[in-house]
Amino acid sequence: MEIISLTLSSPQTFFVALIFTLLSFFLALLAVRLLPDKPKSGGAASATSSSSGSGKVCTCSARHREEVSDSGAVSAPHLNGGTGTDVTEKPTTTAAVLERQTGASMMEQLVPEITTHALSYLDYPSLCRLSMTNSLMRKAANDDNAWKALYHKDFTLEQDSVTPVNGWKAYYAATRVIVNINTEFFNHIRGRSLPEMSRLWLNADYVKCVHASGELFSGYNAVIQSWQLAFNWEQGVNFQIRDVCARVLTDMAWVTMKTFVEIDTGLFSVTNVYEFHNGRWYMVHHHSSVMDGEGEQQIVQG
Repeated sequence: MEIISLTLSSPQTFFVALIFTLLSFFLALLAVRLLPDKPKSGGAASATSSSSGSGKVCTCSARHREEVSDSGAVSAPHLNGGTGTDVTEKPTTTAAVLERQTGASMMEQLVPEITTHALSYLDYPSLCRLSMTNSLMRKAANDDNAWKALYHKDFTLEQDSVTPVNGWKAYYAATRVIVNINTEFFNHIRGRSLPEMSRLWLNADYVKCVHASGELFSGYNAVIQSWQLAFNWEQGVNFQIRDVCARVLTDMAWVTMKTFVEIDTGLFSVTNVYEFHNGRWYMVHHHSSVMDGEGEQQIVQG
């Protein structure tokens, strides 16, 4: 209590405290005035302050645009706004511009007839591989006209008027299977393999086999025995196959061809019939007969 009364009673101390208080208040006010204004919503305050000072609204804005050219280079951004075009942008070709505008490729722009003609130069494995590349190539490779042209090139022109139920691609695949099985039949004869020949024939009583000698064998057991006799008697028959024509239905197929045996220069007309059972094809009929002289002469000249 004595200290407080002594301090308040001293006039010099009171005036010094008052001066320091006023000086501190003045410095605080000056500091508040010198602080910069806070920007509002992404630079809108600066544009407002400029417009209030000059009476005009600033329309320039910084843009950062990146355009990738055809070579992969990135163009420089426009830092000063402006509307000039980028000097690093390269002109594109007409095909690329058209593809970018329509989403189409060169393959889609071809006439269907030209596409079919181009695909007709491919073989069976190549066309299958092409269909596995992408959706566009699969659509082109599955075209029915392309498989029809391939069928006529690989097999025969006799069935031009045929309209396969499941399309020409499925018909080509089925015909290819039959032709391969028919080739195996002749490979079994060349190799004189009775077990393989036994598995090829259907085990049924209605199967028939007519050899070139003219003998008829009916029933599975009789047919297999006839082949056993032929393999024991023949000594490495070498022959060529010509004019193979196949016709495939749902569960039946037949193949006609001509064979040329080099032993006695004989020409034979051969017909093989197959049936589809339990997921595979079996032979049910084989007929081989000697061709007449006129037919032999035509084939030899051909």
